[in-house]
Amino acid sequence: MQKKSKPQRPKRDEFEIEELGNAVVEAYNEKYEVSLTLWQREPIQGRIVKLDGQTQLIHIESGYETIKVKFIDILSIQSAPQ
Repeated sequence: MQKKSKPQRPKRDEFEIEELGNAVVEAYNEKYEVSLTLWQREPIQGRIVKLDGQTQLIHIESGYETIKVKFIDILSIQSAPQ
């Protein structure tokens, strides 16, 4: 019986991770709304309200709720359409 392999996260190099991190920090500092593409989840649109370096979670305020997303699950970030 073969073991089922679960889907693997896309591999990213250091440069891609650094660029993504810079974009997240810029969006947080400038307080602008972003659209995040996530691994195995629906895209999220909102404002980054907290960066938690301890747990590697990004807190995104979307409407009336705060969504916590793992940094490693973020595939791309763009400024949200107005």
